[in-house]
Amino acid sequence: MKISTVIEFKDEGAMQVAKRVANSLAPDNMTNMHTEIKNESVCIYIYTEKITSLIATVDDLLMNAKIAEEIAEDLEE
Repeated sequence: MKISTVIEFKDEGAMQVAKRVANSLAPDNMTNMHTEIKNESVCIYIYTEKITSLIATVDDLLMNAKIAEEIAEDLEE
């Protein structure tokens, strides 16, 4: 079974942070995922065949995004 999901970051007030976070995470993308940065949103696409792999990937991605966002916000202050 093929499973896919899209994580979309869309916030007019925080697009610069979202873009920085996406750019910092993109080098760690596995072959089953890719990131698209647009003017109005940042989308991360993930494809897998196992729901447990999807859950683990999303969990890791969101934890790393949280850390990257905190660092980006600290640097802006």
